[in-house]
Amino acid sequence: MKTPKTDTSSELCLSTATELAEQIATKQISCREVIEAHIARIESINPSVNAVVTTTFDKALSRASELDNAGKIIGPLHGLPVLHKDLVPTRGIRTTFGSTLYSDHVPDFDQLIVERMRNAGAITLGKTNTPEFGAGSHTFNRVFGLTRNPYDPSASSGGSSGGAAAALAARMIPLADGSDTGGSLRNPAAFCNVVGFRPSPGRVPFYPTRNPWSDLSTEGPMARTCKDVALLFSVLTGPDPRLPGLLEIEGTEFRHIEPIALENLKIGFTEDFGDLPVEKPIRETLRRFARDLETAGAVVVEATPNFRDASRIFHILRANSFRRFRKLPMNEFDQLKDTIRWNVEAGEALTQEDQDWVGPARASLVERMNEFFKQFDLLIGPTTQVLPFDANTEWVQEVDGVPMSNYIEWMEACSWISVSCCPALSLPAGFSGNLPVGAQLVAPLRRDAFLLAAAHAIEAATGHAHILPPAFA
Repeated sequence: MKTPKTDTSSELCLSTATELAEQIATKQISCREVIEAHIARIESINPSVNAVVTTTFDKALSRASELDNAGKIIGPLHGLPVLHKDLVPTRGIRTTFGSTLYSDHVPDFDQLIVERMRNAGAITLGKTNTPEFGAGSHTFNRVFGLTRNPYDPSASSGGSSGGAAAALAARMIPLADGSDTGGSLRNPAAFCNVVGFRPSPGRVPFYPTRNPWSDLSTEGPMARTCKDVALLFSVLTGPDPRLPGLLEIEGTEFRHIEPIALENLKIGFTEDFGDLPVEKPIRETLRRFARDLETAGAVVVEATPNFRDASRIFHILRANSFRRFRKLPMNEFDQLKDTIRWNVEAGEALTQEDQDWVGPARASLVERMNEFFKQFDLLIGPTTQVLPFDANTEWVQEVDGVPMSNYIEWMEACSWISVSCCPALSLPAGFSGNLPVGAQLVAPLRRDAFLLAAAHAIEAATGHAHILPPAFA
């Protein structure tokens, strides 16, 4: 393939998805120009970051020419380049799940979100790196290796959507999909100074699926601005007749989110969600962030819901889901990384008492969240409890002097929110030195549109998302 000659630091790659969509629609630029610019940037920058692990450049250029010749705009993502997480099956494109067991796997079908993005006019450039089977909030695996943080290549990009976040931060792409169980959209967004949105259960259909009744994991959008996140979310979300339990609101309801007046917001603010260990630089950065919101007119009060039992609830639900790996032949099971096998064993150790306890306990947590949001419009706290850490560290062993007992405990600032069923979003909140810090915005049940509107306003008032990684500006 002939390498495009577009400057890798061109304005096209620095433009947002909504800006590019407008320029394409008004014929200021062509789809092919956009795709060529982003291919050139990936070819230039990705070798030092390792965010994009499989590419489909020839197909993308061909599709761009088709769209340019179509004579009409076929959808809200017309001509926009996207990347799909390597956990997401894509027809005819290598999909490894970050596992040596699937290193040569090429699916013959698309996950529903891939189909929806393509039908909306998006052009796939390839796949983004993820931990093995998405397990853990640090992106490395034995198929593709380690993804590095564009703001500091010696640091982690987070996970499990770490490849997506790093690609966005380095301006290799304007939009990417991700997924989230205990923070996999939010954690890498915080580490890489982008936006990651975990929507309410029932918003984004997951099809095909092994278990349509599970709501612990969800797919969702990632981008560099809240407006772009809303644009992608409007395509991903909406009911599907093959799946139960989906909310009936169509995605078009989220396409044009307007920022709300911060003067109308009463925000509950917490540095630690009650008693979680959180590193001092994150606390300090979030306090500055809260003061900026007060200056902008919001009412900010130190407050947090009662997250009693949230840790045990999450660990039971997650461990139970990992029992599926025991179905693998023993020779394949033994090839899984240690932390996955630990999680399988934790699932097998669950008792009937655990299973009977978790549903009522989660219902009680949801009720306490509802009570909290009778007093506050929004909850803001840390997305992560640590700054981006040494990329050669497998998982965080200690947070602010407190030992962590397993590979997911250091992410409870996110996993506690996951089991609350509330929509949550990580927003750039500032920096400690050169390392990004994310603020986690949490809204009441099913208030996804409100959360996006509030985040849009807060983003405008605080203004950290535009800060580029120095080495990739």
